[in-house]
Amino acid sequence: MIVRMWEARAEPKGFAELIAWVCDVAVPEFEHDPRHAGSEVFSSTDDRIVVISRWRGAPPSMPDPPPLLVARPPHEWDFTPVDR
Repeated sequence: MIVRMWEARAEPKGFAELIAWVCDVAVPEFEHDPRHAGSEVFSSTDDRIVVISRWRGAPPSMPDPPPLLVARPPHEWDFTPVDR
């Protein structure tokens, strides 16, 4: 299992629109992928949006958000479970 964390900081006036884009465009774009095991979307009070997605194999990259909605390019990190 691979967990991908995608994080973007929205432009203050573009926060609602970026959440709508993530939920209505970006996440649905990869939900049909048979490797996709689930996703969650989170927001913070400082205009950040995080998508946590779980994959059976290498995950695809999230599509690029509309440039006017983000304060800087998004970041992505992949994680794997740790046996403890």
